[in-house]
Amino acid sequence: MQTIAIIGASGSMGSALSKSLAKGNYRLLLCANDLDKVKAVAADIKKSYPTAEVEAIDCTREACWEADIIIAAIPFGAEQEMADKIREVATQKIVISIANPLNDTYDGLVTAPDTSAAEELQKLLPNSKVVKAFNTTFAADFATPVIDGKRADAFIAGNDGEALQTVSELVETAGFNPVVAGGLTVSRTLESMQQC
Repeated sequence: MQTIAIIGASGSMGSALSKSLAKGNYRLLLCANDLDKVKAVAADIKKSYPTAEVEAIDCTREACWEADIIIAAIPFGAEQEMADKIREVATQKIVISIANPLNDTYDGLVTAPDTSAAEELQKLLPNSKVVKAFNTTFAADFATPVIDGKRADAFIAGNDGEALQTVSELVETAGFNPVVAGGLTVSRTLESMQQC
């Protein structure tokens, strides 16, 4: 059983991801600064999936140290701080970036044209396997990933083939159809797709 740390699990995307992955064969470490909020998410999951392995925690480093896979369900602006906390414990682990680096008016990106949030996270975590996923999915989509009898697509980008396969399985568990879009540079396109 793989252990997944979901950083920012009390937010709308973090809690939606946590609930959708609880139906899989994973141990979930739900992490957020507000322990009461993340405990509420864990309790909600246990109501729907009584046998789910789920634990609430408020220490990012500890959660990532225990995890096989780390999902950064946090805004782009918070990734630097997270990376500083987990760099040593995230070596060779898959780190999923779901962030879209949108500006305050949601009509442009704060990243330069020759990079992306995922690529910047890869620079911050050089010994981790960063994969872009779930950034083209809205929190509400997790409740209804099937539209007209077809699973909605969820795009994935990354440079490590094994990591892409593992993340594809996560995407399927969440109820979506995984589409590997290419290497990590493709995350520039995936993030640009989210501009209004």
